[in-house]
Amino acid sequence: MPLFGRKKETPSPDEQPEVVVAPVAPQEEAPPLSEKDVRRLLEMSLRFVERIQASLGPQADLSRTPEMEKTVREGTEALYRQTGIALPDKHVEYLTTLVYNELLGFGPMQSLLDDPTISEIMVNGPEKVYIEQNGKLKRTNIRFASDEHLYRIIDRIVRPLGRRIDKRWPMVDARLPDGSRVNAIIPPCAIDGASITIRKFNQHHWKIKDLVSHGTLSAEMAQFLHACIVSRINLIVSGGTSSGKTTLINVLSTFIAERERIVTIEDSAELQLSQDHAVRLETKPPETDGTGRVTVRDLVLNALRMRPDRIIVGECRGGEALDLLQAMSSGHDGSMTSIHANNPREAVGRLETLCMLAGMELPLLVVRQQIAAALSLVIHMTRLEDGQRKVEYITEVQGMEGEKVVTQDIFKLHVLGRSPDGKTVCEHRAEGVRPRFTSRLEAFGQDLPPNVFGVAVPGSRKR
Repeated sequence: MPLFGRKKETPSPDEQPEVVVAPVAPQEEAPPLSEKDVRRLLEMSLRFVERIQASLGPQADLSRTPEMEKTVREGTEALYRQTGIALPDKHVEYLTTLVYNELLGFGPMQSLLDDPTISEIMVNGPEKVYIEQNGKLKRTNIRFASDEHLYRIIDRIVRPLGRRIDKRWPMVDARLPDGSRVNAIIPPCAIDGASITIRKFNQHHWKIKDLVSHGTLSAEMAQFLHACIVSRINLIVSGGTSSGKTTLINVLSTFIAERERIVTIEDSAELQLSQDHAVRLETKPPETDGTGRVTVRDLVLNALRMRPDRIIVGECRGGEALDLLQAMSSGHDGSMTSIHANNPREAVGRLETLCMLAGMELPLLVVRQQIAAALSLVIHMTRLEDGQRKVEYITEVQGMEGEKVVTQDIFKLHVLGRSPDGKTVCEHRAEGVRPRFTSRLEAFGQDLPPNVFGVAVPGSRKR
């Protein structure tokens, strides 16, 4: 909802200033607010907030409604007139927005949460706020009045979820009402002051055609992945932080048939499944006495008793990897998860390590045999220096050769150079290899033509 009924215009990436002014974008002919202006208006807004809260009373419904918006605007205007200070119009509008966001939102960073072009918000203490916008990291002139002000905002985020953060337990994972993922950590663990990291929830429901049009993957790769999901191929999506793993799993899940029962398991719910027959499970932190914790592994084991057709684990970080592999090879074909790794080969190695954390004391060879038997495909995501997110590899897990897991690249991203505007120029290519599970694809009616894999058709010129 636009603040106070005014539509905010989002400038193009080329017009974005190095220091972002928020929450209200200034008019084109007006200079940006200075840090001194921002500090002065923030302190004034907090005084106004105290007065308005006192007038509303402790039982007031502080919801973002048109009636409350009108009340806040009128209250701010009345208090501003009482000060006898003459400020430029844009400063008054900024002040009113600060008051509104402090009362009904998440304080100074609410404007960043409202901006759809911002994908991440990183608060490093009360005076340093960074954002990721259009794939690039920028510092803003958004600030908090003090450490106490920042603590109040953190408490406002975690309290409705029943979470806690204090000196005894100085870190917390939570999520905002819109689904955005939040991590907060405070002193004594955070040396330079409280830190908040927000991975914003993407309101856009991506489709495979969107990824193709953005160049995240090629049309042939999309056709192949569609066939794999329909054919219930077990896979993992690997990649670094913020490389697009969750987005890709969301897109792949759209290929799952409506008749199938899906159970999703996550630390913090991010997956957006369109199917009606889906059960979403989320971990639970321990109580103040240390009891009552529910881990991803607990939920995976519980999910096996829920008659799932497929299990989707948002991310494997521990011993649940072994339980998921066993589920994949015992009637839950088509399951998937994500894992942090730098390439498909490392993803398999990390999967080995996580399985060893299950505490079963299995020999490494047995773990590798389990991986080779259960897993068929690794899709590796990467984030390029210019912010582009790409599928870098689609790699088949072919089985065992001696004591090693054998992999083979089916598709690969080739970097060709840089364009004059500094963007990385790259191309997806098939490696000319059909996967060994082609017969399974055909059994499910997914008969892909040879050109999808870059295999020459008899009578045609080989590329």
